[in-house]
Amino acid sequence: MADNSKDTTHFGFQTVAKDEKAGKVADVFHSVAAKYDLMNDLMSMGIHRIWKRFTIDCSGVRRGQRVLDLAGGTGDLTAKFSRLVGETGEVVLADINSSMLKMGREKLRNLGVAGNVSYVQANAEALPFPDNYFDCITISFGLRNVTDKDKALASMFRVLKPGGRLLVLEFSKPLLEPLSKVYDAYSFHILPRIGQLVANDAESYRYLAESIRMHPDQETLKQMMEDVGFENSTYYNLTGGIVALHRGYKF
Repeated sequence: MADNSKDTTHFGFQTVAKDEKAGKVADVFHSVAAKYDLMNDLMSMGIHRIWKRFTIDCSGVRRGQRVLDLAGGTGDLTAKFSRLVGETGEVVLADINSSMLKMGREKLRNLGVAGNVSYVQANAEALPFPDNYFDCITISFGLRNVTDKDKALASMFRVLKPGGRLLVLEFSKPLLEPLSKVYDAYSFHILPRIGQLVANDAESYRYLAESIRMHPDQETLKQMMEDVGFENSTYYNLTGGIVALHRGYKF
């Protein structure tokens, strides 16, 4: 019997052909883009802002540097990086989804963020940038939606400068079993209802909950980063491990 496992991947709890996943994920984010910021605040009770602030603090980004905010969505991190790098620096907001990129561009321009920010529609698995180009790459709540995570991490490693660092902010595995049970109940029962009420889309938020469960845990993701070349890899558990920030360096 032929082994088709190499040709399939997970879309939430479903098994789908690898070449179908990107389209399915795109449909989810086309659907949720308009309500994305509001839903982030509702889903996390505003705590996502603290997670993102911690990511900025751990980035070490300075004036004049070049930063890639990958899967940057509506640009929360890009706005902060834009101020940090100043006029002599550059921030690229990249997202595979055109609807999310459009929302990010409109939001940042309304905030007066413009001069040092550019927008690129890009697939994390094949980044359209030169080798050794960025001082820092962040990917915030985006890696779990990538079809081939190893390929994406290798692509990020390639475009980082020596001495550069990658920060992956992503949902992870709660440290305590009681917290895990409460989190599961919230994710699978309450979150889709919020999605239905606010965004008129329960299915997309059901997928988001499932995609979180299928994402590698803290130690597995750390090993995946090291396997493609990252060194001094560490992670920080946030909110009891519901979220983790992984950081690795290219030397």
